[in-house]
Amino acid sequence: MPTPQKTYTEEFKREAVRPAQERGNVAQTARDLGVSDSSILYWQKQLEETPQRPFPGQGNSHDVEMTQLQRENARLKEENEILKKAVGIFTARPR
Repeated sequence: MPTPQKTYTEEFKREAVRPAQERGNVAQTARDLGVSDSSILYWQKQLEETPQRPFPGQGNSHDVEMTQLQRENARLKEENEILKKAVGIFTARPR
């Protein structure tokens, strides 16, 4: 039975790379955090190549842009419902 692949947050990756660079000892940092040396080296490479968005995600809900768009969409739907109710209140026919 294969073991499930571990996933790490962007914050964890950034915080794993920082001490590895400061110490200059990737192997010790990896042992301290319980991750592989190659993972830290890969994260470090990603940070150097694309510092503005080094860990884009796999299109899941943790993707920053997708989460932001979903939040905006929910807000707009709520505003739309409020406006529909307001129209109903102000266009009510007098009795």
